[in-house]
Amino acid sequence: MILKEISLKNIRSYENQRIEFKEGSILLSGDIGSGKTSILLAIEFALFGLQPGQRGSALLRNGEKEGGVSIKFEVSGKNVLIERTLKKGKAISQDYSSITIDGEKQEISVTELKSRVLDLLNYPKEFSKKQNLLYKFTVYTPQEEMKEIILQDSETRINALRHIFGIDKYKRIIENASILSLKIREEKRIKEAMTSTLEQDKLNLSSKKNELSFKFKDFSVVEGEFIIKRDITKKVQEQLQEVLKKIDEKSKFQQEIEKTKIMTSTKNSLILENKKVIEQLKFQVSEVIHSNKDIDILKVEQIIKEIDLLKKEKKELENKVLDIRTKINSLKIKNQEGEEIKEKLKHIEVCPTCLQDVNTTYKNNVLNKINSETLKNLKKIDQFILQESKILNETAEFEKNISLNEKQIHEINILKIKMQGVEEKQNRIQEIEKSNILLNKDLEILDKQLSLLKTSILELNKFDNLYREKQSQLDEAMRQEKMTEIKIAELKKEISFYSQQINELIERINQTELVKEQVNYLTDLESWISKEFILLASSIEKNIMNKLKSEFSKLFSEWFSMLVSDTFNVSLDDTFTPVVEFQDYVIEYNFLSGGERTAIALAYRLALNQVLNSFLSNIKTKGFMILDEPTDGFSDQQIDKMRNVLAQLNADQLIIVSHEQKIESFVENVIKCKKEKGKSIVEV
Repeated sequence: MILKEISLKNIRSYENQRIEFKEGSILLSGDIGSGKTSILLAIEFALFGLQPGQRGSALLRNGEKEGGVSIKFEVSGKNVLIERTLKKGKAISQDYSSITIDGEKQEISVTELKSRVLDLLNYPKEFSKKQNLLYKFTVYTPQEEMKEIILQDSETRINALRHIFGIDKYKRIIENASILSLKIREEKRIKEAMTSTLEQDKLNLSSKKNELSFKFKDFSVVEGEFIIKRDITKKVQEQLQEVLKKIDEKSKFQQEIEKTKIMTSTKNSLILENKKVIEQLKFQVSEVIHSNKDIDILKVEQIIKEIDLLKKEKKELENKVLDIRTKINSLKIKNQEGEEIKEKLKHIEVCPTCLQDVNTTYKNNVLNKINSETLKNLKKIDQFILQESKILNETAEFEKNISLNEKQIHEINILKIKMQGVEEKQNRIQEIEKSNILLNKDLEILDKQLSLLKTSILELNKFDNLYREKQSQLDEAMRQEKMTEIKIAELKKEISFYSQQINELIERINQTELVKEQVNYLTDLESWISKEFILLASSIEKNIMNKLKSEFSKLFSEWFSMLVSDTFNVSLDDTFTPVVEFQDYVIEYNFLSGGERTAIALAYRLALNQVLNSFLSNIKTKGFMILDEPTDGFSDQQIDKMRNVLAQLNADQLIIVSHEQKIESFVENVIKCKKEKGKSIVEV
């Protein structure tokens, strides 16, 4: 990775500043508080954003609402531009972020941007949530932070180094393996408890199978009894059916008796009815013969002539009435016409014919004439009405006489008709008498048949008692059959129940056997994890840590010897704690001079950087390093030795932050920072 340019807007003491970086060694010089550290913080913010626990107020310039950083760098041949902004609301937060790779820009979230940067730098994925520790210890660790790491207790420091080297996973593996082993033991205890009933279940299974065998034997016996009792029931049913046939036969005979009685009753009724009809017919014949003696043929002819004469006279009277009514209507029409002339005359002033005036005298004369004629006509009408009334009375008398004569003729005709039916009635009497003779013969036959039917019924009466006996036998046989059937059903239910219990026991035993196999597997697995896997993980971690410590200690000693005289021997113990010996005496870190403590921290820093870059050989920040105040407390002689140290680093791009003037001669490029009126500015 090569840093090319960074732009700061309202970041700490900077308002608007653009800084270019060249390859090789670069010195950020300036007095304390001139803004050197702000540039380093801006680089870290641009790459990774705000860190957990880091406040935006630590970066945004006081009094400003917005600020931001953009950084340009090259990595793996790609030109990358990253932009991030801060915005002040209720709190100061990251507002905008984007990344441009070889001219292709993407606006993405701050989380996505950090992930993209880690991908570009080829940092392992497990470092995505480690607060930029890998960047801190491979690129930029402030000198004071390194001193704090050295002064930490050994447990905290070695855990931090595990974290940095990315081998804390072994510790987690061992812890998780221990937890897993505990869980396996718990699971094994649970499953062992589940298998505690296995032997009892097997005994129960054997017992249930024996009981089921007995049930099958009982079922076979009861099933045989059921077949026998069913045959008995069937036989009794057949016998009962035969009895029922006889009873049905008796019932049919009884029905025949009833029919015969009905027929006998019917025929007796017919005989009686026929006798009545004969008596009626004989009476009618005698009556007709007696009435026929009074018929006088001459008298009938005289009555007919009299009727014709009466009808003729009645017709003449009806013609007179019609003539009178015609005359009355004619007179009424004349009177009506006179009234119409009178009504018209009231309104006529001029004669429509001669067109002369019609005077009142003329009108009165005409009216008098009309009134006179009307009175004459009314008198005539009254006379005609009287005549009509007399004629109508005469006509009614004629109609009465005609009706009486016609009634006599009708009665005579009826007698004639009756005389004509006497012979038929006499023939009918003979036929009915013959019919009665036949009916009496039928009655004799029916009496004989009735006697035979009654004899047959007497013979069949014995089957009524037999039916009751067979029905009782059938009820008992069916009851016995039903009881046996119930026993079969109960045995089937018991067999089904025992079979189900056996199947459940078999299933439970099979499941328990599987659980037992699982217990054996869990036992082997727990033993392997406890006795082999955890030891293996511990051994791997120990070997890695020993290798790292060996390399770390060697590099630490080499860097320290370049900064301090050969009278000191330094190394690292198993907890990566620096051990300083002087003339075979171990010197506590706190008893060293300020320059010596700085040398210890710098050597530790450079050794850690080299070990990490070697351990993580694929990361893209190997050639990029930032040293913050590496010579704090150094003597002039130690500062001079920094030239060799910087030459040995052989970094592609090295940024040194220092206020030592001498360092300027050790580097290829110098960037000077200064502060004017509370604002930082940069001079190249």
